[in-house]
Amino acid sequence: MTRLLTTTTALALALSLPAFAGMEEARGFLDDEIGEMSTLSRAEQEEEMQWFVDAAQPFAGMEIKVVSESITTHEFESRVLAPAFSAITGIQITHDLIGEGDVVERLQTQMQSGENIYDAYINDSDLIGTHWRYQQARSLTDWMEGTGADVTNPMLDLDDFIGTSFTTGPDGDLYQLPDQQFANLYWYRHDWFTDPKNMEDFKAEYGYDLGVPVNWAAYEDIAEFFTGRDLSHLDVEGEIYGSMDYGKKDPSLGWRYTDAWMSMAGMGDKGEPNGLPVDEWGIRVNENSQPVGSCVARGGATNAPAAVYAITKSKEWLEKYSPPAAAGMTFSESGPVPAQGNVAQQMFWYTAFTANMVEPGIAVMNEDGTPKWKMAPSPHGVYWEEGMKVGYQDAGSWTLMKSTPDDRAKAAWLYAQFVVSKTVDLKKSDVGLTFIRKSTIDSDHFSERAPRLGGLVEFYRSPARLAWSPTGTNIPDYPKLAQLWWQNIGDALSGGKSPKEALDSLCEEQERVLQRLERAGIMGDIGPKLNEERDPDYWLSQPGAPKAALENEDEEPITASYDELISSWSE
Repeated sequence: MTRLLTTTTALALALSLPAFAGMEEARGFLDDEIGEMSTLSRAEQEEEMQWFVDAAQPFAGMEIKVVSESITTHEFESRVLAPAFSAITGIQITHDLIGEGDVVERLQTQMQSGENIYDAYINDSDLIGTHWRYQQARSLTDWMEGTGADVTNPMLDLDDFIGTSFTTGPDGDLYQLPDQQFANLYWYRHDWFTDPKNMEDFKAEYGYDLGVPVNWAAYEDIAEFFTGRDLSHLDVEGEIYGSMDYGKKDPSLGWRYTDAWMSMAGMGDKGEPNGLPVDEWGIRVNENSQPVGSCVARGGATNAPAAVYAITKSKEWLEKYSPPAAAGMTFSESGPVPAQGNVAQQMFWYTAFTANMVEPGIAVMNEDGTPKWKMAPSPHGVYWEEGMKVGYQDAGSWTLMKSTPDDRAKAAWLYAQFVVSKTVDLKKSDVGLTFIRKSTIDSDHFSERAPRLGGLVEFYRSPARLAWSPTGTNIPDYPKLAQLWWQNIGDALSGGKSPKEALDSLCEEQERVLQRLERAGIMGDIGPKLNEERDPDYWLSQPGAPKAALENEDEEPITASYDELISSWSE
């Protein structure tokens, strides 16, 4: 989730909207922007564009506002696709780009006030539990079969989308349509790791082979090895750091941990796409998907030993092995740092930064256009077990609110389908590298481009992509609960509280929100229903999460070759 804090607006031909919109404009768009960069033939592209021209006629002249966070993919939509859609359909689109926290704030305001702030939102599927329980977002399943049937593209092909399992509620309805996806994976300097001198020196010092870390113990050794290392034999100048992270007390800090850092440590339960009954936020649900607790005393795991271990290690690595400035950075500020060429590895790196990481001429690219770096599965912590969630995947998805009038929702839905259509998806993916369609991933174009993308295509072609998942349905009110994380985790990273104290405070505050929702009763029989508190030892002695503290959290370090790790994605 790239939380850029800049704001831009694309006014879709507001001053130069053609007097006539239609297929002439569509053909010009296909000629100038798409060309052969599509999984559809030219005839199929024109067929799809003709459908948009016809379906949009009742809404020509309307001015529609949509919003998304600011990442490369959405910038392309706002700058290129919104004006093209306006020219083709006559519907004037304003596609705002704002920070993700601001997107959530606008959405929350619309939910609370009923005021139609935006006609459609691209918001993370992390809110699926919120949308399902509050029932203020339209069920797209019902929409496409009912009110929105006349504006639903017959060539949409939902089966081609790779992320709809993340945007489907427990009731089986689709609530959001994926627009872009990216994962958090392990990033490392493959050239440094395969350098004979580095390999020899590491083996001599640590007794095992330098390779991609499978667990946190190996990650820590590698971080220690590279921090401060002289790499002048590789013509690398400047201070070297063994890890990269960020720690500023900012909304993006919370996402750092709810976006699966805790599950990688082993805090939650087994299960796909999310741990059940305890998820990566440490919130437990009962058999009816009702949240019943966050603290260990109610069967949750937010303050369990595995969670304390997760925050302790994070704080230690930030202080010991990351650039000094990292502690004062936000997510968006830290993302480009590895591209500067002085960081050995990053356990938690979002593939949304891939487009920036492959720019010609930067320190981490070879002259032939291949990367000096690779991405691989993230290592897991000592409490992690096979079958548990191993990483996070962002799925920014189109959401239609019930508070939006039908005609405006229909016009916005047309635009949403345009920017995810097969006609444009290959080109959009080539720009932003945030895949949503299987046909795009499997295209000849990305087979040719794969060697220049450091493992991204291999990851998305594998079934492993489903093991990296967004926040699941255990979270009943994402906006209210997410803001508690960065405030409390910030206290731990700054030293204001110990990790245990910060997590005790966090789980208690989460339970207060759950209690308020339970008393309000606005979610009916799928809302929170808190367990009575019990002696924590009762829950720690039960199978699964929360887990009792291990006597020894220092496990045997394990590394693997890059080829071994990549092949594991296909198993």
